[in-house]
Amino acid sequence: MKKRFFSLALAAAMAASLTACGGSGDTATTTQAPTADAAGTESTAASAAETEAPTADAGATWKIGAIGPLTGGAAIYGNAVVNGAQIAVDEINAAGGINGFQIEYMSADDEHDAEKAVNAYNSLKDKGMQLLVGTTTSNPCIAVADKTAADNMFQLTPSGSAVECAANPNVFRVCFSDPDQGAASAKYIGEHKLATKIAVIYDSSDVYSSGIYAKFAAEAANQGLEIVAEEAFTADTNKDFTTQLQKAKDAGAELVFLPFYYTEAALVLTQANTMGWDPLFFGCDGMDGILGVKNFDTSLAEGLMLLTPFAADAEDDLTVSFVTTYKEKYGDIPNQFAADSYDAVYAIKAALEDANANPEMSVSDICEAAKASMVKISVDGLTGAGMTWNAEGEPSKEPKAVKIEGGAYVSME
Repeated sequence: MKKRFFSLALAAAMAASLTACGGSGDTATTTQAPTADAAGTESTAASAAETEAPTADAGATWKIGAIGPLTGGAAIYGNAVVNGAQIAVDEINAAGGINGFQIEYMSADDEHDAEKAVNAYNSLKDKGMQLLVGTTTSNPCIAVADKTAADNMFQLTPSGSAVECAANPNVFRVCFSDPDQGAASAKYIGEHKLATKIAVIYDSSDVYSSGIYAKFAAEAANQGLEIVAEEAFTADTNKDFTTQLQKAKDAGAELVFLPFYYTEAALVLTQANTMGWDPLFFGCDGMDGILGVKNFDTSLAEGLMLLTPFAADAEDDLTVSFVTTYKEKYGDIPNQFAADSYDAVYAIKAALEDANANPEMSVSDICEAAKASMVKISVDGLTGAGMTWNAEGEPSKEPKAVKIEGGAYVSME
């Protein structure tokens, strides 16, 4: 039985809170006027860089680290992040590096575990890491963010979407936050009149899932949506969803909102199909990867609409080049997480160049320089043209939506 599965489209729903900027498809940066506070910090950092700037042939390198789940159930995310960043590093090094200095790139596996993420951070720090692209998933990112804050190390997470991930002033993110996704989901369902009776199945043990749901529930009331069933599960009970599905069915749900990752979503779709129940399903960006779930009947995902800032079938020069390189290097089609990390490395490049920073500065001085410049730069990347950041570390860019047709993602207008 073929399922219809919808995911959020932030492009319309977030128009009031996110600035959509135009630009070319080539990765580039421009400098904008800083705020008064940012200008003062940037001036100090730039002065430090200029006072003791070594020559590029002094042997110094930028040491950029990446942390994510390279093994385990979330490995599709972590490997994509590491791979996407590697492509950016290779391009930048081939073009002369950052301010004339090459990048030394290193990565570590956290297995989607907070404690292991901290261990991975300490291991990379022992190897001389100066800036961090990571971590990939929210719980590990929150744990590591406390460590980078204590060390005043600049951290740019490609995909840590929980609010707490970017709570510290040294942390920025490329992706959108969970609350933005939750509110936009409810708005999209309401404005497109997909359903009025909604069931929610969410992971109460995961900050990503529960964070999205909390904002979704608040906005649902504003949209005239009735939540007829709220069914939670945890990391210890994430294999059998028949009870939750039955309660949702009995409550008369027309649509089931699934704010969690693709592995559990594949089980939900499979078990609903077994029950002979065919409501609408609506998910969030954690669904990216569902077509790669082992032993999953991908026909059940046909018609899936998915929020993603990146569509691999886009025809602009930057996307075509990135997808071609990724396929040649890794034998796979890149997902949004690979694109997020690619853009993260270019954002770091733009910030360090704006600050005229060099790798012989201290970790703390590099952090202060990057922080000041992040609120000034604009980056045209894979996940958005004219991307900018505010002082809270949040990005402003236009998201995109795709749907699955014939077992592939197709861009939506």
